[in-house]
Amino acid sequence: MRVSPLTLHRLSVYLRCLRQMEEAGVHRVSSQELADRFDLSATQIRKDLAQFGEFGIRGVGYDVARLTEGLHRLLGLDQQHRLAVVGMGSLGSALARHLGPDGTFAVVAGLDNDPRKVGTRLAHLEVRHSSELPAVVRETGATIGVLTVPADAAQVNYEALVVAGIRAVLNFAPARLKPNRAVPVKDVDFRINLEELVYFLK
Repeated sequence: MRVSPLTLHRLSVYLRCLRQMEEAGVHRVSSQELADRFDLSATQIRKDLAQFGEFGIRGVGYDVARLTEGLHRLLGLDQQHRLAVVGMGSLGSALARHLGPDGTFAVVAGLDNDPRKVGTRLAHLEVRHSSELPAVVRETGATIGVLTVPADAAQVNYEALVVAGIRAVLNFAPARLKPNRAVPVKDVDFRINLEELVYFLK
């Protein structure tokens, strides 16, 4: 089934909200209660969830634990995903420290072409040279690449990730990439988000 990026985004939001409810000891919730509590749309919640089967019972609502588990599995979060970070500057280093080697998203490799960084240790990682990317991907089993390089280096490093066998890329570089159809890219551009916020400050 092909699912739109907007739907996937909303499913992630629902999952985050449900986890908060689980932590608060809530066992059952209706779409309207979920919407009211987290400023969401009850109609949209029902429409989104209906695409993937019967999670709830009309008039009874959703079992929070069951729905949480279902969304967790649906989003592919029931298995570990290994990340290789290319560009071990401030942002890349922070991501490696924050995500660490465990959990659903585990940073298993950090790469850079700066000789001052190559060979240094960062938390659980030894920074490897970018030229070693194919070997690093084979050794670590990384499937997701994270680009935290300057804009002018983004495309060439994306292409290197594709050749190395990476299956998806999260791009923090302030550059629009020409993606390979087989390797999807998700852009995270802080500047664009800040510019949108500034518009509402006018």
